[in-house]
Amino acid sequence: MKRDLHLALTMVAVAFATAALSVNAQDLENYAADEHAAHGSSGVATAEHPVQGPHGGSLRQTGEIQLETVVSQGGIQMFVYDRAGSAVAMEQGRGAASLRVEGNAKRYRYDLLPDGKGGLAAAVNLSAIAGRQIEIDVQLVGVPSTSGQAVVFKEVATVPASEAQLAAAAIARQKICPVSGKPLGSMGDPIAVDVNGQKVYVCCAGCVNAVKSNPAKYAAGRPEITVTSATAADAALVAKQAKCPVMDEPLGSMGQPVKVTIGDKPIFLCCKGCVKKIKAEPAKYLAMVYGDALSTKESASAAKHAAGSVPAQGEQVREGVFKVSQADAPYIAAQKQCPVMDEPLDAMGGPFKVNAAGKAIYICCPGCAKKIAADPAKYLTILKSQGVEAPALR
Repeated sequence: MKRDLHLALTMVAVAFATAALSVNAQDLENYAADEHAAHGSSGVATAEHPVQGPHGGSLRQTGEIQLETVVSQGGIQMFVYDRAGSAVAMEQGRGAASLRVEGNAKRYRYDLLPDGKGGLAAAVNLSAIAGRQIEIDVQLVGVPSTSGQAVVFKEVATVPASEAQLAAAAIARQKICPVSGKPLGSMGDPIAVDVNGQKVYVCCAGCVNAVKSNPAKYAAGRPEITVTSATAADAALVAKQAKCPVMDEPLGSMGQPVKVTIGDKPIFLCCKGCVKKIKAEPAKYLAMVYGDALSTKESASAAKHAAGSVPAQGEQVREGVFKVSQADAPYIAAQKQCPVMDEPLDAMGGPFKVNAAGKAIYICCPGCAKKIAADPAKYLTILKSQGVEAPALR
Protein backbone atom coordinates (compact mmCIF):
# COMPACT_ATOMS: atom_id res chain seq x y z
CA MET A 1 0.00 0.00 0.00
CA LYS A 2 2.93 2.33 0.53
CA ARG A 3 3.83 4.55 -2.36
CA ASP A 4 6.03 7.59 -2.06
CA LEU A 5 4.00 10.78 -2.01
CA HIS A 6 0.79 9.15 -3.38
CA LEU A 7 0.40 12.51 -5.09
CA ALA A 8 1.31 11.50 -8.64
CA LEU A 9 4.58 13.43 -8.30
CA THR A 10 5.98 11.58 -11.32
CA MET A 11 9.03 13.37 -12.66
CA VAL A 12 9.44 13.63 -16.42
CA ALA A 13 13.13 13.23 -17.34
CA VAL A 14 14.64 16.01 -19.43
CA ALA A 15 16.96 14.88 -22.23
CA PHE A 16 20.36 16.47 -22.68
CA ALA A 17 22.95 16.38 -25.42
CA THR A 18 25.98 16.10 -23.15
CA ALA A 19 26.68 14.22 -19.94
CA ALA A 20 28.28 17.36 -18.52
CA LEU A 21 24.83 18.76 -17.80
CA SER A 22 23.73 15.78 -15.69
CA VAL A 23 23.58 16.27 -11.93
CA ASN A 24 21.83 14.61 -9.03
CA ALA A 25 20.88 16.02 -5.66
CA GLN A 26 23.76 14.38 -3.78
CA ASP A 27 26.33 15.78 -6.25
CA LEU A 28 24.90 19.23 -5.77
CA GLU A 29 24.95 18.93 -1.99
CA ASN A 30 28.60 17.92 -2.15
CA TYR A 31 29.37 20.82 -4.47
CA ALA A 32 27.68 23.33 -2.18
CA ALA A 33 29.41 21.88 0.87
CA ASP A 34 32.83 22.09 -0.82
CA GLU A 35 32.23 25.68 -1.90
CA HIS A 36 31.06 26.62 1.58
CA ALA A 37 34.15 25.10 3.14
CA ALA A 38 36.44 26.81 0.63
CA HIS A 39 34.95 30.29 0.98
CA GLY A 40 33.61 30.28 4.54
CA SER A 41 30.16 31.52 5.40
CA SER A 42 30.17 33.85 2.37
CA GLY A 43 30.67 30.95 -0.05
CA VAL A 44 26.93 30.41 -0.51
CA ALA A 45 24.79 33.29 -1.72
CA THR A 46 21.32 33.59 -0.23
CA ALA A 47 18.26 35.16 -1.86
CA GLU A 48 15.74 37.19 0.14
CA HIS A 49 12.78 39.57 -0.15
CA PRO A 50 10.81 38.06 -3.09
CA VAL A 51 8.55 40.09 -5.39
CA GLN A 52 6.52 39.03 -8.43
CA GLY A 53 8.64 38.22 -11.47
CA PRO A 54 8.03 38.49 -15.24
CA HIS A 55 6.62 34.94 -15.40
CA GLY A 56 4.34 35.47 -12.41
CA GLY A 57 6.68 33.67 -10.01
CA SER A 58 8.60 34.76 -6.93
CA LEU A 59 11.54 37.04 -7.84
CA ARG A 60 14.52 37.43 -5.49
CA GLN A 61 17.65 39.57 -5.69
CA THR A 62 20.97 38.02 -4.71
CA GLY A 63 24.25 39.72 -5.48
CA GLU A 64 24.37 40.67 -9.14
CA ILE A 65 21.51 38.42 -10.24
CA GLN A 66 17.77 38.00 -9.81
CA LEU A 67 16.15 34.57 -9.48
CA GLU A 68 12.51 33.81 -10.31
CA THR A 69 10.81 30.62 -9.06
CA VAL A 70 7.61 29.57 -10.81
CA VAL A 71 5.49 26.77 -9.32
CA SER A 72 2.69 25.29 -11.45
CA GLN A 73 0.82 22.02 -11.67
CA GLY A 74 3.41 20.98 -14.28
CA GLY A 75 6.39 21.40 -11.97
CA ILE A 76 9.02 23.94 -10.93
CA GLN A 77 10.84 26.45 -13.17
CA MET A 78 13.77 28.76 -12.45
CA PHE A 79 14.62 31.90 -14.43
CA VAL A 80 17.73 34.03 -13.97
CA TYR A 81 18.10 37.76 -14.76
CA ASP A 82 20.93 40.25 -14.39
CA ARG A 83 20.62 43.25 -12.10
CA ALA A 84 18.99 45.26 -14.90
CA GLY A 85 16.31 42.57 -15.35
CA SER A 86 17.59 41.09 -18.64
CA ALA A 87 17.25 37.31 -18.96
CA VAL A 88 20.41 35.25 -18.40
CA ALA A 89 20.63 31.91 -20.22
CA MET A 90 21.29 28.88 -17.98
CA GLU A 91 22.55 26.36 -20.56
CA GLN A 92 25.45 25.40 -18.27
CA GLY A 93 23.58 25.73 -15.00
CA ARG A 94 21.85 23.04 -13.02
CA GLY A 95 20.34 22.59 -9.60
CA ALA A 96 18.11 20.61 -7.27
CA ALA A 97 14.81 21.31 -5.55
CA SER A 98 13.94 19.57 -2.30
CA LEU A 99 10.16 19.73 -1.88
CA ARG A 100 8.05 19.22 1.24
CA VAL A 101 4.25 19.33 1.20
CA GLU A 102 2.47 21.15 4.01
CA GLY A 103 1.60 18.69 6.75
CA ASN A 104 4.01 16.04 5.44
CA ALA A 105 7.51 15.69 6.94
CA LYS A 106 8.90 13.75 3.99
CA ARG A 107 10.94 15.59 1.36
CA TYR A 108 11.06 14.85 -2.39
CA ARG A 109 14.08 15.84 -4.45
CA TYR A 110 14.14 16.76 -8.14
CA ASP A 111 16.87 17.89 -10.51
CA LEU A 112 16.57 21.35 -12.02
CA LEU A 113 18.01 21.07 -15.51
CA PRO A 114 18.16 23.34 -18.59
CA ASP A 115 14.80 23.46 -20.35
CA GLY A 116 16.18 24.55 -23.75
CA LYS A 117 14.60 27.99 -23.34
CA GLY A 118 17.21 29.59 -21.12
CA GLY A 119 15.79 28.47 -17.76
CA LEU A 120 15.96 25.46 -15.47
CA ALA A 121 13.04 23.12 -14.86
CA ALA A 122 11.91 20.08 -12.90
CA ALA A 123 8.92 18.63 -14.75
CA VAL A 124 6.79 16.92 -12.10
CA ASN A 125 3.03 16.51 -11.84
CA LEU A 126 1.83 18.60 -8.88
CA SER A 127 -1.87 18.62 -9.79
CA ALA A 128 -2.77 16.27 -6.94
CA ILE A 129 -1.61 18.84 -4.37
CA ALA A 130 -3.25 21.86 -5.98
CA GLY A 131 -4.12 24.40 -3.32
CA ARG A 132 -1.57 22.94 -0.90
CA GLN A 133 1.39 24.93 0.34
CA ILE A 134 4.85 23.56 -0.39
CA GLU A 135 8.29 24.43 0.92
CA ILE A 136 11.19 24.16 -1.52
CA ASP A 137 14.92 24.23 -0.71
CA VAL A 138 16.69 25.29 -3.91
CA GLN A 139 20.39 24.85 -4.72
CA LEU A 140 21.86 26.14 -7.98
CA VAL A 141 25.33 25.91 -9.50
CA GLY A 142 26.78 27.28 -12.71
CA VAL A 143 24.88 30.56 -12.36
CA PRO A 144 26.63 33.43 -14.22
CA SER A 145 27.91 36.38 -12.16
CA THR A 146 28.22 34.37 -8.93
CA SER A 147 31.99 33.73 -9.16
CA GLY A 148 31.47 29.99 -9.03
CA GLN A 149 29.49 30.14 -5.81
CA ALA A 150 26.45 27.96 -5.27
CA VAL A 151 23.15 29.77 -4.73
CA VAL A 152 21.02 28.35 -1.92
CA PHE A 153 17.61 29.61 -0.82
CA LYS A 154 14.23 28.52 0.48
CA GLU A 155 10.93 29.14 -1.33
CA VAL A 156 7.39 28.80 0.03
CA ALA A 157 4.62 28.62 -2.56
CA THR A 158 1.13 27.29 -3.15
CA VAL A 159 0.46 24.99 -6.09
CA PRO A 160 -2.21 26.81 -8.12
CA ALA A 161 -5.55 25.11 -8.60
CA SER A 162 -7.10 24.54 -12.03
CA GLU A 163 -10.44 26.04 -12.99
CA ALA A 164 -12.10 22.66 -12.46
CA GLN A 165 -10.57 22.31 -8.99
CA LEU A 166 -11.59 25.84 -8.03
CA ALA A 167 -15.14 25.11 -9.20
CA ALA A 168 -15.27 21.87 -7.19
CA ALA A 169 -14.10 23.70 -4.06
CA ALA A 170 -16.71 26.45 -4.57
CA ILE A 171 -19.44 23.84 -5.00
CA ALA A 172 -18.32 22.10 -1.82
CA ARG A 173 -18.50 25.39 0.08
CA GLN A 174 -21.92 26.38 -1.27
CA LYS A 175 -23.36 22.85 -0.86
CA ILE A 176 -26.96 23.55 -1.80
CA CYS A 177 -28.85 25.25 -4.61
CA PRO A 178 -30.09 28.71 -3.57
CA VAL A 179 -33.26 28.30 -5.65
CA SER A 180 -34.47 24.79 -4.86
CA GLY A 181 -32.59 24.05 -1.65
CA LYS A 182 -31.47 20.70 -3.10
CA PRO A 183 -27.87 19.50 -2.62
CA LEU A 184 -25.61 20.56 -5.48
CA GLY A 185 -24.90 17.46 -7.55
CA SER A 186 -28.26 15.84 -6.79
CA MET A 187 -29.59 16.86 -10.20
CA GLY A 188 -26.44 16.24 -12.22
CA ASP A 189 -23.48 18.56 -12.63
CA PRO A 190 -24.10 21.92 -10.90
CA ILE A 191 -24.45 24.88 -13.26
CA ALA A 192 -22.56 28.15 -12.68
CA VAL A 193 -24.50 31.39 -13.09
CA ASP A 194 -22.68 34.72 -13.22
CA VAL A 195 -24.01 37.20 -10.64
CA ASN A 196 -22.19 40.54 -10.75
CA GLY A 197 -18.90 38.87 -11.63
CA GLN A 198 -19.28 36.10 -9.03
CA LYS A 199 -20.30 32.51 -9.72
CA VAL A 200 -23.38 31.11 -8.03
CA TYR A 201 -24.08 27.40 -8.56
CA VAL A 202 -27.55 25.93 -9.06
CA CYS A 203 -28.66 22.30 -9.15
CA CYS A 204 -30.12 22.24 -12.67
CA ALA A 205 -30.98 24.29 -15.75
CA GLY A 206 -34.47 24.93 -14.42
CA CYS A 207 -33.03 27.14 -11.65
CA VAL A 208 -30.85 29.30 -13.91
CA ASN A 209 -33.58 31.73 -14.96
CA ALA A 210 -34.65 32.29 -11.35
CA VAL A 211 -31.15 33.53 -10.49
CA LYS A 212 -30.89 35.66 -13.63
CA SER A 213 -34.30 37.26 -13.04
CA ASN A 214 -33.48 38.20 -9.44
CA PRO A 215 -29.68 38.19 -9.00
CA ALA A 216 -29.73 40.25 -5.78
CA LYS A 217 -31.88 37.60 -4.11
CA TYR A 218 -29.48 34.76 -4.90
CA ALA A 219 -26.12 36.60 -4.93
CA ALA A 220 -25.10 35.09 -1.59
CA GLY A 221 -25.49 31.55 -3.00
CA ARG A 222 -27.84 30.60 -0.19
CA PRO A 223 -31.49 29.59 -0.58
CA GLU A 224 -34.29 31.80 0.65
CA ILE A 225 -35.42 30.64 4.07
CA THR A 226 -38.91 31.47 5.30
CA VAL A 227 -40.35 30.76 8.74
CA THR A 228 -44.07 30.22 9.41
CA SER A 229 -46.29 28.11 11.65
CA ALA A 230 -47.39 24.72 10.43
CA THR A 231 -51.04 24.59 9.37
CA ALA A 232 -53.61 21.85 8.94
CA ALA A 233 -52.50 21.53 5.31
CA ASP A 234 -49.07 20.43 6.60
CA ALA A 235 -50.43 17.66 8.83
CA ALA A 236 -49.38 14.80 6.54
CA LEU A 237 -45.82 16.15 6.18
CA VAL A 238 -45.56 16.75 9.93
CA ALA A 239 -46.67 13.18 10.62
CA LYS A 240 -44.19 11.83 8.08
CA GLN A 241 -41.23 13.78 9.53
CA ALA A 242 -42.37 13.00 13.10
CA LYS A 243 -39.36 14.48 14.93
CA CYS A 244 -37.53 17.80 15.04
CA PRO A 245 -34.08 17.35 13.38
CA VAL A 246 -32.48 19.81 15.82
CA MET A 247 -33.76 18.56 19.18
CA ASP A 248 -34.80 15.05 18.13
CA GLU A 249 -38.10 15.64 19.95
CA PRO A 250 -41.59 14.68 18.66
CA LEU A 251 -43.19 17.42 16.62
CA GLY A 252 -46.01 18.95 18.63
CA SER A 253 -44.34 18.21 21.98
CA MET A 254 -43.56 21.91 22.43
CA GLY A 255 -46.65 23.42 20.87
CA GLN A 256 -47.54 24.05 17.25
CA PRO A 257 -44.65 22.93 14.97
CA VAL A 258 -42.68 25.65 13.21
CA LYS A 259 -42.34 25.36 9.44
CA VAL A 260 -39.03 26.45 7.89
CA THR A 261 -38.94 26.40 4.09
CA ILE A 262 -35.49 26.22 2.50
CA GLY A 263 -35.91 26.96 -1.17
CA ASP A 264 -38.85 24.69 -1.91
CA LYS A 265 -38.12 22.14 0.85
CA PRO A 266 -40.06 22.39 4.15
CA ILE A 267 -38.59 21.30 7.48
CA PHE A 268 -40.72 21.18 10.62
CA LEU A 269 -39.28 22.08 14.02
CA CYS A 270 -40.49 21.63 17.57
CA CYS A 271 -40.08 25.32 18.46
CA LYS A 272 -38.78 28.68 17.25
CA GLY A 273 -35.58 28.20 19.23
CA CYS A 274 -34.43 25.69 16.60
CA VAL A 275 -34.73 28.10 13.67
CA LYS A 276 -31.28 29.61 14.26
CA LYS A 277 -29.63 26.20 13.81
CA ILE A 278 -31.42 25.60 10.51
CA LYS A 279 -30.40 28.99 9.16
CA ALA A 280 -26.77 28.40 10.14
CA GLU A 281 -26.51 24.97 8.50
CA PRO A 282 -29.40 24.44 6.07
CA ALA A 283 -27.60 21.75 4.07
CA LYS A 284 -26.98 19.69 7.20
CA TYR A 285 -30.64 19.64 8.22
CA LEU A 286 -31.92 19.12 4.69
CA ALA A 287 -29.73 16.02 4.58
CA MET A 288 -31.07 14.86 7.95
CA VAL A 289 -34.69 15.23 6.92
CA TYR A 290 -34.47 14.25 3.27
CA GLY A 291 -31.36 12.06 3.42
CA ASP A 292 -29.90 13.76 0.30
CA ALA A 293 -32.27 11.42 -1.53
CA LEU A 294 -34.39 12.40 -4.52
CA SER A 295 -37.96 11.32 -5.00
CA THR A 296 -38.81 9.10 -7.96
CA LYS A 297 -39.86 12.15 -9.96
CA GLU A 298 -36.68 14.03 -9.06
CA SER A 299 -34.52 11.02 -9.87
CA ALA A 300 -35.96 10.89 -13.36
CA SER A 301 -35.23 14.59 -13.77
CA ALA A 302 -31.69 14.10 -12.52
CA ALA A 303 -31.12 11.32 -15.01
CA LYS A 304 -32.29 13.61 -17.78
CA HIS A 305 -29.90 16.39 -16.73
CA ALA A 306 -26.92 14.16 -15.94
CA ALA A 307 -26.41 12.06 -19.04
CA GLY A 308 -23.93 9.29 -18.49
CA SER A 309 -24.09 9.40 -14.69
CA VAL A 310 -24.08 6.12 -12.78
CA PRO A 311 -26.90 5.04 -10.43
CA ALA A 312 -27.09 7.00 -7.17
CA GLN A 313 -25.35 4.25 -5.24
CA GLY A 314 -22.73 3.83 -8.00
CA GLU A 315 -21.44 0.63 -9.58
CA GLN A 316 -20.19 -1.82 -6.98
CA VAL A 317 -16.54 -2.74 -7.57
CA ARG A 318 -16.45 -5.19 -4.67
CA GLU A 319 -18.69 -5.89 -1.71
CA GLY A 320 -19.45 -2.60 0.03
CA VAL A 321 -17.24 -0.51 -2.29
CA PHE A 322 -18.79 1.66 -4.97
CA LYS A 323 -17.65 3.85 -7.82
CA VAL A 324 -18.49 7.54 -7.45
CA SER A 325 -20.67 9.71 -9.65
CA GLN A 326 -20.85 13.41 -10.47
CA ALA A 327 -23.20 13.81 -7.51
CA ASP A 328 -20.30 12.89 -5.22
CA ALA A 329 -18.00 15.64 -6.58
CA PRO A 330 -18.73 18.29 -3.90
CA TYR A 331 -18.21 15.80 -1.08
CA ILE A 332 -14.98 14.48 -2.62
CA ALA A 333 -13.68 18.04 -2.94
CA ALA A 334 -14.55 18.70 0.70
CA GLN A 335 -12.98 15.49 2.06
CA LYS A 336 -9.81 15.55 -0.12
CA GLN A 337 -7.86 12.89 1.84
CA CYS A 338 -8.47 9.20 2.51
CA PRO A 339 -8.94 8.83 6.31
CA VAL A 340 -7.26 5.42 6.29
CA MET A 341 -4.08 6.21 4.33
CA ASP A 342 -4.09 10.02 4.80
CA GLU A 343 -3.39 10.37 1.08
CA PRO A 344 -5.25 12.21 -1.70
CA LEU A 345 -8.39 10.39 -2.80
CA ASP A 346 -7.08 9.93 -6.35
CA ALA A 347 -3.65 8.63 -5.29
CA MET A 348 -4.50 4.92 -5.73
CA GLY A 349 -6.99 4.94 -8.58
CA GLY A 350 -9.86 6.28 -6.50
CA PRO A 351 -11.87 7.82 -5.16
CA PHE A 352 -14.28 5.09 -4.15
CA LYS A 353 -17.25 5.29 -1.78
CA VAL A 354 -18.04 3.04 1.20
CA ASN A 355 -20.90 2.79 3.66
CA ALA A 356 -19.92 3.87 7.18
CA ALA A 357 -22.99 3.44 9.39
CA GLY A 358 -25.21 5.05 6.77
CA LYS A 359 -22.70 7.79 5.92
CA ALA A 360 -20.55 8.00 2.79
CA ILE A 361 -16.79 7.94 3.31
CA TYR A 362 -14.51 8.31 0.29
CA ILE A 363 -11.32 6.24 0.09
CA CYS A 364 -8.29 6.10 -2.18
CA CYS A 365 -8.51 2.38 -2.98
CA PRO A 366 -10.81 -0.61 -2.31
CA GLY A 367 -8.26 -2.03 0.13
CA CYS A 368 -9.15 0.67 2.68
CA ALA A 369 -12.78 -0.46 2.88
CA LYS A 370 -12.05 -3.31 5.31
CA LYS A 371 -10.71 -0.96 8.00
CA ILE A 372 -13.69 1.37 7.73
CA ALA A 373 -16.13 -1.56 7.88
CA ALA A 374 -14.42 -2.78 11.06
CA ASP A 375 -14.68 0.59 12.83
CA PRO A 376 -16.83 3.14 10.97
CA ALA A 377 -17.18 5.39 14.02
CA LYS A 378 -13.40 5.82 14.20
CA TYR A 379 -13.12 7.11 10.65
CA LEU A 380 -16.21 9.29 10.88
CA THR A 381 -14.58 10.88 13.94
CA ILE A 382 -11.32 11.39 12.02
CA LEU A 383 -13.20 13.22 9.28
CA LYS A 384 -15.14 15.30 11.79
CA SER A 385 -11.87 16.35 13.47
CA GLN A 386 -10.79 17.66 10.07
CA GLY A 387 -13.97 19.67 9.72
CA VAL A 388 -15.59 17.22 7.27
CA GLU A 389 -19.15 16.07 7.85
CA ALA A 390 -19.71 12.79 5.98
CA PRO A 391 -22.90 12.99 3.87
CA ALA A 392 -25.73 10.50 4.11
CA LEU A 393 -25.09 7.52 1.83
CA ARG A 394 -27.07 7.72 -1.38
